[in-house]
Amino acid sequence: MYKLIFFLFLFVSFSIKAQTQDSTKKESHLKNITQLTFGGDNAEAYFSFDGKFLSFQSNNPAWGLKCDQIYSMNIKRAKKETDKYKPNLISTGKGRTTCSYYLPGDKKILFASVHHYIDSCPTLVIPDIAKNKYLWGINPEYDIFVSDLKGQIVQQLTDSFGYDAEATVSSKGDKIVFTSTRSGDLELWIMNIDGSGLKQITTGLGYDGGAFFSPDGTKIVFRSSRPQTEAEIKEYKELLALGLVAPTNMEIYVCDTNGQNLKQITHLGKANWAPYFHPSGNKIIFSSNYASTRGYAFQLYMINLDGTGLTQITTESNFNAFPMFSPDGKKLVFSSNRNNGGTRDTNLFIADWIE
Repeated sequence: MYKLIFFLFLFVSFSIKAQTQDSTKKESHLKNITQLTFGGDNAEAYFSFDGKFLSFQSNNPAWGLKCDQIYSMNIKRAKKETDKYKPNLISTGKGRTTCSYYLPGDKKILFASVHHYIDSCPTLVIPDIAKNKYLWGINPEYDIFVSDLKGQIVQQLTDSFGYDAEATVSSKGDKIVFTSTRSGDLELWIMNIDGSGLKQITTGLGYDGGAFFSPDGTKIVFRSSRPQTEAEIKEYKELLALGLVAPTNMEIYVCDTNGQNLKQITHLGKANWAPYFHPSGNKIIFSSNYASTRGYAFQLYMINLDGTGLTQITTESNFNAFPMFSPDGKKLVFSSNRNNGGTRDTNLFIADWIE
C-alpha cells in the first residue's frame, strides 16, 4: 500500500541539508529523467500494458485533493504540457484510495478504497503503546474496486470487512495478488482477474505486502516485516489489533505464485521495500534506507535474486521509491523528492533505463 505519509514524516523531521549522499556517484542507469507531476504527493505510478499510460495516486492540493485519489496519466501529454496537465480522475473522490493497476486491455483500472464506508479522509489514531513510533494505518474499510477510464465503478472484487488492498496484476493478465487480513494476519492472497479462486500464499506472522509478479508470471516479490523476538511479536499483534503496522524493519522476499520456495533476498536491516522485478526476471529493484546514518534517506537499489550484486541506482535527493519498469523494459518510472524547490512535494519521474 502507498504509505508515503510515513516516509514524508521521516523526511520532514530532519533538515534537508542532512541528507546522506555520495556526490561522486552518478545515476548511470538513468538517462533523460523527466518530471511528470508538479505538486503534492504523487506515487505508486504503474504502467498500462501498452506502456503509454500510468495509473497513480495523488493528494495534489491544486487538484482540490485532501487525501490520496487515483488518476490515469497520458505520459506523452504529461511530458509536453508539464505542470499545466491534469490527468483523469479514476476514483470517486471520496475517502482515501491506494494501489492502482491497469487490467488487461487498458480500459479498466483496479484500486483499493474506503469510499463505500467513509466519505472523508480517515485519520490515523496513534495509541499510547505506539507513541514515537512510525506507523501505517491498515484501515479495515479498504476493498478492491475496478473503474473504467471515466471514473465509473464497474466492479467490486472484495467485499469482506477487513484490509484488502495493495493489488497488482500479472503480466499475463490472468491473476491478481493483494494483501489481506481476512485470515487474521497481513498475508498475500491470489485471485483470478474476476475476483474468483481466492488462495492464500503466505502464512508467516508479520506484514507481507507490496507484491508484484515476475515478468513470466511464475514468481512474486514483496516486502515483509517478520517479527522474531517475543517482544517484537507482542508489539506486532497489539498494533495489528488496532489496525496499525510499524514498518521500520522490512526485507525483500520472493516466492512462487503458489507460495512455495519462499526466499529472503535482502538482509540489509532498516526499511527495504517497494520491490519490482527487472525485465530479465533475475534482478529486483527496490527502495532502501539501509545506508542512511539517520534512517530517512531512501535510494533505489538493484540486487540479484540470489542476494548478490547489490547496486545503488539513485543518488539525488533523500527520497526515491516506487520504481517500475515499462512493459518493454526501456523506461523506469519512480517517485522522488528531487526538484521540489525545498518543499515537501514528492513527484513522479520517468527515465530511459540504461543497462
